[in-house]
Amino acid sequence: MNVQDATRPTSRILAMLELLQDRPGMSGPALADELGVTTRTIRRYVVTLQEMGIPVEPAAGRTGGYWLRPGFRLPPLMFSADEAIGLSVALLGTRTSRTGDLPMPVSRALAKIERVLPRELADQITTIREGFTVAEIEWAVRDAFPDPTVLARVTQAAMSHQRCWIRYGRPDGDQTAREIDPYGVLLYSGLWYVHGWCHLRQGTRTFRIDRIRRIDVLPRQFEPPAGFDVQDAVLRSIASARSRWEIDIEIAAPIEDVRAWVPRSVAILEAIDAGNTRMTGGTENLDWFATRLIELPYLMRVVRPIELGPKLQEMGERMLAMAATVAGRGG
Repeated sequence: MNVQDATRPTSRILAMLELLQDRPGMSGPALADELGVTTRTIRRYVVTLQEMGIPVEPAAGRTGGYWLRPGFRLPPLMFSADEAIGLSVALLGTRTSRTGDLPMPVSRALAKIERVLPRELADQITTIREGFTVAEIEWAVRDAFPDPTVLARVTQAAMSHQRCWIRYGRPDGDQTAREIDPYGVLLYSGLWYVHGWCHLRQGTRTFRIDRIRRIDVLPRQFEPPAGFDVQDAVLRSIASARSRWEIDIEIAAPIEDVRAWVPRSVAILEAIDAGNTRMTGGTENLDWFATRLIELPYLMRVVRPIELGPKLQEMGERMLAMAATVAGRGG
């Protein structure tokens, strides 16, 4: 609620309650200045709130402010028109396809917001919901919205450095129970990941949070590695997870230059020396990986897999045949 727009007594009382929620201990003169009323009116508003069962209490002393009694359960949130529409747009942005439904927790939250809004605002949200299109992305993962409780617990555990017990579901339906030290949580390309130490595998691992079926936060503490970068760790893990073909390629260019061409989720880059870079990782599709390689404007040597050689030769011959047709030079 914008306190500057609160012109009616009821609106000003609600605005005062919101101010006390945001800034406990505000003095009577400060509240009066924010709401554009007198300090006598503020005292009257305090009495009104108390009569409504809202425990607003003055602090002792000449300069003491007003507080809500500790432990009091606050009333429902109040949003301005811009805030309500902005929140609704953010919720609508979780839809991952043109025809797909919103994740169930998001759908329920949006429905609650729409039910309590004035008709004019609810109609605006309906217009946005029905009037925009989500681009279809071939590789988008469907039905991957995490359980909000699981997401909250694993994030809190990462922040407080507490070990977790999880039951993790694999794509094939199998589940494993394991203890992990969650170093950090990352949202990447519509998916939530947690990266940390897996005590079952005795190594660092990345887990998709939507595949965690259950989580218990344990009392045992851990210390994450110094300088840990969750984005770098997760993207490296994604790049190396494609295991059908192991990639090892030497590139005749400094690593800083190669980084501009190779996303961290595609391959891992390491400097061989000042002028050469090693690219490692994995892929499930050699044809796709070959197309990524020919985009790089550098000389390269394929260490492995040897099966990549014929793919590159075939693509090179096709590119030469296409080049021969330019400007009428070929058939």
